Amino acid sequence: MSAEPWVVPDELWERIEPLLPRRERRFRYPGRKPVPDRQVLCGILYVLYQGIQWEYLPKQLGFGSGMTCWRRLRDWNEAGVWDRLHHVLLAELNAACRLDWSRCVVDSSHVRAPKRGHQTGPSPVDRGRTGSKHHLITDGRGTPLAVILTGGNRNDVTQLLPLLDAIPPVRGRVGRPRRKPQSLFSDRGYDHDIYRDQVRARGIVPAIARRGTRHGTGLGTYRWVVERTFAWLHGFRRLRTRWERRADIHEAFLKLACCIITERQTRSLC
Repeated sequence: MSAEPWVVPDELWERIEPLLPRRERRFRYPGRKPVPDRQVLCGILYVLYQGIQWEYLPKQLGFGSGMTCWRRLRDWNEAGVWDRLHHVLLAELNAACRLDWSRCVVDSSHVRAPKRGHQTGPSPVDRGRTGSKHHLITDGRGTPLAVILTGGNRNDVTQLLPLLDAIPPVRGRVGRPRRKPQSLFSDRGYDHDIYRDQVRARGIVPAIARRGTRHGTGLGTYRWVVERTFAWLHGFRRLRTRWERRADIHEAFLKLACCIITERQTRSLC
């Protein structure tokens, strides 16, 4: 295990390398030799962990330029690399019975977006400042199952069903891929009977706190895992504030961070 978190370990690289799109080699006008993908990925992780701007990426570390790393992140996200990597990691956990399908937990977190851009909006919890929301669904142990980026003015409950739909079909066990938990836990922000009915219609038992009830209902015993996962996500400094005008770049960082958190869960399987 490397002392520096942005150095890609061999185990993780063996999972990622087959998923990366292949670049066609130009024989007539080859140009400058491209920076190896593994070094570029280290540069992307460096920005994700440190939260620096692309132009300040240290070239002496061999990552290539910030623009090179930005382009690869964009291209890999468009190719669905992070989605497929997440599916691979979830399948490993599922095969080892390390995913808790007895329940899932949903929540959201607001981050500021000083440069505005797509999927931003005035936040009602931050004096109307422009921001975005990270909407997250985890299994009962806090492993990320899906994440969605929206504007800061979107109501949490509007993303409840999209989050359930975003759970990928997880393989790794005999039979059909699993994508539906037995129950769903959430806080008072999701308290709408119409959504409870729609969750029940999907064969999932809703355990949603009701507005006006006293604290201490016991649901927090199960909901704390998603708050811990948000703490892990915001441990990546680039995700604490959204500096990207382009929503796809911030979403790529968000999905990559979920992959890293899921990969950490797989290490205990060895």
